[in-house]
Amino acid sequence: MLSSSASRPANALAIIALSAVFLAACSGADATPDTSTIAPIPIALGNVTREVVSRPVTATGAFGPKDEVLLSFKIGGIVARVSVDEGDAVSQGMQLAALDLREIDAMLTKANIAVEKATRDVTRLRALQRDSVATLAQLQDAESALAAAQADRQTALVNREYAVITAPVSGRILRRRVQPGALVSAGQELFTLGSDARGRVVRVGIPDRDAVRVQEGQSATIQFDALPGQTFSGRVSQRGAATDPRTGMVPVEVTVTGAEMMPAGTVARVAITVPSAAEVTLVPIEAIIEADGDSATVYSMRDGRAVRHAVRVLYIEGTRVAVEGLAGVTRVVSSGAPYLSDSSPVREVEGAR
Repeated sequence: MLSSSASRPANALAIIALSAVFLAACSGADATPDTSTIAPIPIALGNVTREVVSRPVTATGAFGPKDEVLLSFKIGGIVARVSVDEGDAVSQGMQLAALDLREIDAMLTKANIAVEKATRDVTRLRALQRDSVATLAQLQDAESALAAAQADRQTALVNREYAVITAPVSGRILRRRVQPGALVSAGQELFTLGSDARGRVVRVGIPDRDAVRVQEGQSATIQFDALPGQTFSGRVSQRGAATDPRTGMVPVEVTVTGAEMMPAGTVARVAITVPSAAEVTLVPIEAIIEADGDSATVYSMRDGRAVRHAVRVLYIEGTRVAVEGLAGVTRVVSSGAPYLSDSSPVREVEGAR
């Protein structure tokens, strides 16, 4: 049997051997792999084309009637009745809602009584003034009091008239924000009434760099997410003269033809045809990867290696995408791009996936 002192050298040699193996493994892990042994990734290439095109101005907005009227009571009070719901068609002059009139009618009665009293005072003082019993100043004061009472009665009559909301035009109730019994304040928006008398439009906001190319009368195409594959024609009917202070965009309205079935508020995508033309670079839509806003990545091939290009997406035209940032590139990877990184070994294979 070996003593413990005799076994110590053997244990030390074992530890040294294990350490050497561990260090060799770590060294191998840190070493740069030999990419020459990596199998090339199969790719397909698509052509890069440069064409002079008229780039459309695109925007997304909401579809609805050209005219939208916000309706409210002139004075506050308790709502006695509401006669319509959202989506109801209404005709001009139709009653939509009314306040509880008891307090308003009481104020009108009070105003009428004041006018009657002031009228009697003026009649009496005119007679007294003719008999030199009353002075001219007293008569003039009474006449002024009568005029003030008549003005108060006129105010009460107007308030009584506007304690009822009627439709100013024929149209459809787009939004209703009131229930019977609610206490409302003067001017509080209770209904939105949409009128199709001047057509239906898509309202969009356009950056100033594009708005300068948009003019009234230019043609446009409109698409709705709710109707994929269908395109509607339209025309620019109005362009704002100033930017919206909240968004910095120029408001533009596009009149739409043949979309009467679409509900108000539907999201629509608009492409406005503008006459100015410029040369753009077009690549297959499959070549675009890592898209984030208007930034994306495209790969080309040089000497059997993938070359990464950061591009800016301008717009999509069918199966092609207009981009900036591919100067001198004639072909890009149209299949297999998601599997690439910069300098990846590649080989062109027709129809690769």
